[in-house]
Amino acid sequence: MSDSSPLDDCVQLTSVMPLDVSSPSQTAPTMNRAEINGEPDVSSSSRQVPVSNKRAYFTVAILLLVNLLNYMDRFTVAGVLIEVKSFYKLGNSSAGSIQTAFICTYMVFSPIFGYLGDRYTRKYLMAAGIFLWSGFTLASSFISQDYFWLFVLLRALVGIGEASYSTIAPTIIADLFASDKRTKALMVFYFAIPVGSGLGYIVGSNVAELLHGWQWALRVTPVLGVVCVILIVLFCVEPPRGMSEGSDVHLTNTDLKTDLKALWFNKSFMLSSAGFTCVAFVTGALAFLAPSFMVYSTMFQHHEQTESQISLIFGGITVAAGFIGVGLGGEIACRYKRVNPRADPLVCAMGMLTCVPFLFFALVLSRYSTPATWVLIFIGETALCLNWAVTADILLYVVIPTRRSLAESGQILMSHAFGDAISPYVIGQITDVLASGYRDPALPSAQFTSMQNALYLTTFISVLGGAFYLATALFIERDKKSAEKDTHGHSLSDSQDDLIAAGNFDADEDNLIEPYLKT
Repeated sequence: MSDSSPLDDCVQLTSVMPLDVSSPSQTAPTMNRAEINGEPDVSSSSRQVPVSNKRAYFTVAILLLVNLLNYMDRFTVAGVLIEVKSFYKLGNSSAGSIQTAFICTYMVFSPIFGYLGDRYTRKYLMAAGIFLWSGFTLASSFISQDYFWLFVLLRALVGIGEASYSTIAPTIIADLFASDKRTKALMVFYFAIPVGSGLGYIVGSNVAELLHGWQWALRVTPVLGVVCVILIVLFCVEPPRGMSEGSDVHLTNTDLKTDLKALWFNKSFMLSSAGFTCVAFVTGALAFLAPSFMVYSTMFQHHEQTESQISLIFGGITVAAGFIGVGLGGEIACRYKRVNPRADPLVCAMGMLTCVPFLFFALVLSRYSTPATWVLIFIGETALCLNWAVTADILLYVVIPTRRSLAESGQILMSHAFGDAISPYVIGQITDVLASGYRDPALPSAQFTSMQNALYLTTFISVLGGAFYLATALFIERDKKSAEKDTHGHSLSDSQDDLIAAGNFDADEDNLIEPYLKT
């Protein structure tokens, strides 16, 4: 296969036990992987089973499908938000709490699934999570208007299921593919974020209009969720952790405290996660509030459009921006890395900073021209989408394979705790405070002007995110080399010396790399 192929030409899989962990107190250098996992003592080469391109590609296709469903479900409510507000008689801040409750549960359970994902069979964890989120989503569609608290609770519980999938799926791709081919595989996987979000608006709003009830919008994804559970259990590949790094990888799990300390002192991981938190803040605010904002904008301009029409347009823009932005970001990063090893964080910074003027002028022009606003939102979203696959790739190559699920969960926790978990609520609160200064806060003109001013906050957060990614570029080469050295079995003393020299921890601190390598 030519170098232009997005995925690996050949994949080797090794049989994996449901539990893949050993105690860090074991004498790792004297034990091989088979002994630690309780398997027959056979060589790595004799246990490898060749897997065709088709099976590896099919695994990525399944993960892409589930990720599409994941984000469709997450943003279905946003597509019918005005109807939900009317049904439950909500203000902007209360409406924002629906998404905040979901994100809070999602981020709290992510570390739990991150820990489990580094130690147990990942596809079964994902299947269980998808089944849970499908059930809770379906149940939430039957809650009457007198029990808004129960609706919020069920939307929050959906986050448990989604946490299992979002935390674990990228690590499977990381174990199947390496280098530029991993970047392109992740690019395919992360197409699902903007595309699935856009489909959530489109499907949710139009199903609700067709069947004369917003509740029907929440009854589409559960059926598809059951199909995805079957596909994952029967057809998804479960590769050994670190398989794509080569045959010289012999890793075992360390204890949780050691893992957390190592991640804390990984500057590239922490700074890129801070940058991605800013991405999550901006996208969370726009994704949840933009359809409502544009409805108020058309009312303000005296050419009102329905929520379903606005959601269809915004969903289409999000899908197009996602395809172009994610693909462009991955491709630019792959090409730029040939001449600059710091390309990944620089591409992310470029995306964040490019977004700022377009987002700013979209808000300015929203009171004068709806078409111009849509064009500027499209360009701004495209720039913002440059980050998704590239940020995920940064995490996967600066963190060793046995810590990747935990790292994914840590990034999810940080980005949601300070990003999209709070942004809809914060913007909603600011909107309500500003609207209270009007004689009739419920007037569309008052809601539009107040929300417009509140959304300017997203431009400042975008600048902050660009700064974090630029800071990541200062450490990316060093942290990548350190992860590669640890993964491929260099001595612990060499790795520790390099980390001390790099400033990742002081020489008098506890050793952050307890014996997890077997040479």
